[in-house]
Order: sequence, then C-alpha cells, then structure tokens
Amino acid sequence: MLAEWNVELGAEDPRLEIPWSSADGALRFLDLKRQPELLLEIREACSYPELAEFLSWANSPDTALESAKCDAWTSRQITPEEEVFGEPCKFGSYVDLLFTQRESRTRFADHEQFAQTLSRLLRHAPEIGSSAEFTVRRCVDRRVGNATDDGFYISFYLSGYGEDEHEARKRWGIALKMVQHAMIQHCASRNPPLHHSETNS
Repeated sequence: MLAEWNVELGAEDPRLEIPWSSADGALRFLDLKRQPELLLEIREACSYPELAEFLSWANSPDTALESAKCDAWTSRQITPEEEVFGEPCKFGSYVDLLFTQRESRTRFADHEQFAQTLSRLLRHAPEIGSSAEFTVRRCVDRRVGNATDDGFYISFYLSGYGEDEHEARKRWGIALKMVQHAMIQHCASRNPPLHHSETNS
C-alpha cells in the first residue's frame, strides 16, 4: 500500500475545533466515544458499513483513540500522483482522529510517531491499489468546561482505486481493514499514551 504522512501546522492550515457544527446546523460533532449509539446519526456510516465498523472500533473502550469527523465519496478525478495506479475511478474517505487522553493530545511527538509508524507498517502491506495519508494538524478542544485545550489531531485519508466504483470501494474496504490492523498492532506494542487507561469525560 502507498502510505505517507505529513505535518500541517501553519497559520493558514486547517484546524479542528471541537465541538464543531456546519453553518446550517445540519452536521455536528458527535461524541461516539462516550455515546456510541450516535453512530446511527452519521449518514456516511449508515451508507458504508465498512466505515461504520471502523468508527465503532476506533471509538471503542479498547482504543486510545476517538473520531471527530468523517466523510466518504466516489470520484473520477485522478491526480497526477494517483495515475501510478492506472485506474479511472477512486473511492475515498477521511476520518479525523484524536487521542482520548488529554495529555497525549497535547504532545506533538506522539502524533508524529503514530503517523510515522502507521505509514511504515502499511508500506509492507499487500499492494491492492490503495493509498493512505496521515496528516498531523492543530486541534482546539472546548469540551472541558470553560477551558480550552490546544493540541493536535490526525486527519486519516484513504483511497481505493479501480475500474469502476464497485471495484474501487472494494479495495478501499480491504485497505481500511489493513489500516485498522496496523493501528491495533502499533497500539498493542506501546505503553501509554497509546495504551488506553483513562478518558477525559
């Protein structure tokens, strides 16, 4: 699998604020870590069972992660970098991931190491016409009373490529399981902060 990581911490780069909501209020932050039943309110999860399964796992008590935002789509706009796959269609997604422990969320080195390790593990995964990218960005968490926690998060992008939407989505689904397994492998080999021991409820 093609896997890369990068850092976007500039003043003009995207920054995640939690809780968030769309301008019209139709979309909003859902705390799946503490209210897993809200998964049914995420339309992308209802449309794509593979994404629902990943979100359910990422927000489970077994992980030190939680999700903040996601999306999924089909496209035939292939960038020059993606032409290496030789396919006309792609199925893509992104999930914004946070460390649940507040202490971990404020340490850049933890995010950098996580992104680096996942990229390295996935480069050894079987090649199935897919790509993953992990981008470390800034996060502002306003859930802790009147205080504000400044920290970081990881935007996880994934694409599967194929002759048509069906094939692209199939490869995306397989790749999503590969990423989940890589995360499990990495977390299992670590002590805190990547070992879940507490939440910031």
